[in-house]
Amino acid sequence: MENIKSFLALSCIALTLLSCNKEDEAVQTNADTASLKVTQDVLNKISSLSLNNKDVQVIKNTKLDGTTEDAFLIEGCIVMTEDQLKKADLHGGITTEQYRTTNLVSAPRTIRVVGLTGTGTSALSTNMRNGLQAAINRYNNLGLSINFTLTFSSSTSGANIVVRRQTGSAGGVAGFPSGGNPYNSVTLYSGLDSYSTNVNAHVAAHEIGHCIGLRHTDWFSRQSCGQNSNEGTAGVGAVHIPGTPTGYDATSYMRACFSSSETGAFNANDITALNYLY
Repeated sequence: MENIKSFLALSCIALTLLSCNKEDEAVQTNADTASLKVTQDVLNKISSLSLNNKDVQVIKNTKLDGTTEDAFLIEGCIVMTEDQLKKADLHGGITTEQYRTTNLVSAPRTIRVVGLTGTGTSALSTNMRNGLQAAINRYNNLGLSINFTLTFSSSTSGANIVVRRQTGSAGGVAGFPSGGNPYNSVTLYSGLDSYSTNVNAHVAAHEIGHCIGLRHTDWFSRQSCGQNSNEGTAGVGAVHIPGTPTGYDATSYMRACFSSSETGAFNANDITALNYLY
């Protein structure tokens, strides 16, 4: 990762190091047509949830039924509507290094995941389907108090999380759980079609991590993005999980950015964190 970041700093080639968001021009909406505004109250609320309130955008989020809604894009890959933002709260404070901002998923339970198929643009590509299957397998192999079932279908009936494809740069977006339920959708962008199954598995697992309440492990530095910026903890703090690093974890699947050489596997610290939560 260090070599890749150094190379990027010299050459500015963007595709070698990827964040979990789309390219800026692909997610921004026209300020004159958006019904939402990034006000100081919105920024204060985001900060109170221990989320980074820098560079918050208003986007057109495509819902599962194909309609669109204005939503906030936070930290580049967290989607929250105005109503979700208003209702979000910290329950018991920050609990892990891979810290959460809303409640966790109620456990024990089975989470039903549907990967969309069909002939439309929202249907997952072969790489996305294979990557999603690998990601689900890795979660289930941990024996957590939450487990996942995966079905590939054009029907979303009964799904807790729907995984879909959308045109955009390589990466994905998701949201946080609420009311004890996981966030209900993961969007994988079409730029992933040209990347390996392992990279697709990494991105799918990362976005599902957000759906069950995880945040970026390098929130304090965003080193994986070649940055040196603290996402902040809004005075709440980030309680370290015993047995996991206190500093930068260069191979965690919940890093803010990822490389084109990802294996899709959880490292030992990721497994410790997931077992701590679930």
